[in-house]
Amino acid sequence: METYEFEGKTEEDAIEIACSQLNLTKEEMDIEIIEPGSAGIFGLVGGRKAKIRVAVIKTVPESQEEEIEIAAAKDVLPPEAENETTVTKTERIAEAENGIAIAKEALENILALIPMEGTMVTAAQMDGTINLNIEGDKSGLLIGRKGRTLDALQFIVNKIVNKSLEMRARVLVDSENYRQRRQDFLIQMALRMGDKAKRIRRPVATNLLNPHDRRIVHLALKDDDELGTKGRGEGILKKVVIIPKRDSDSRSPKREY
Repeated sequence: METYEFEGKTEEDAIEIACSQLNLTKEEMDIEIIEPGSAGIFGLVGGRKAKIRVAVIKTVPESQEEEIEIAAAKDVLPPEAENETTVTKTERIAEAENGIAIAKEALENILALIPMEGTMVTAAQMDGTINLNIEGDKSGLLIGRKGRTLDALQFIVNKIVNKSLEMRARVLVDSENYRQRRQDFLIQMALRMGDKAKRIRRPVATNLLNPHDRRIVHLALKDDDELGTKGRGEGILKKVVIIPKRDSDSRSPKREY
């Protein structure tokens, strides 16, 4: 079982960071306290960060992981996980509107607790995804390093919405068009690494990426017949290995997610 280590000011902070980065709940992780942390003298001198070790508790059979990961990136569920209950078109529209209202209210309530003055949440639904956008002069502060704060907000809102609705919904939280900028960055990175792999004729690997970011890298190179891509690693975070193909098998590169 692969493990990850996280640090925070307190044990609770470290656990919250782990939940955000791994996109998991506390119950889905096996948590070991390595270093409890200390505030130091008067909270100013000699303080030490808390450190934890986390192992992901498998809740899905290994054989289904790839299918669910790909389906999540496409904003759909695999057939066996879809809700079998049939509803009318009117009921679906009402449920979608209800989902948008619940998601918007949940995010607004969270922002009110921070607090973030001058921010406003707009909501819309597109292709089955509820899109929430945070607008305001200081909304960029909510993005966080590599979008981790946005990911944490998104994780919490998704939990609230899916607990409130009878059908599955996906919520995407964005601010200052960060999601699109992140996608553009990953596409350009994938193309540069693909060119490097072909130039040196050796595989190259990305840093550890979450399932959504890996999906972007795979799709960016899927039409290049000279390259193949595959995921490497265990758990939520994996690398994408970009492999130059030989001339004999360049027509049908395999891509493993």
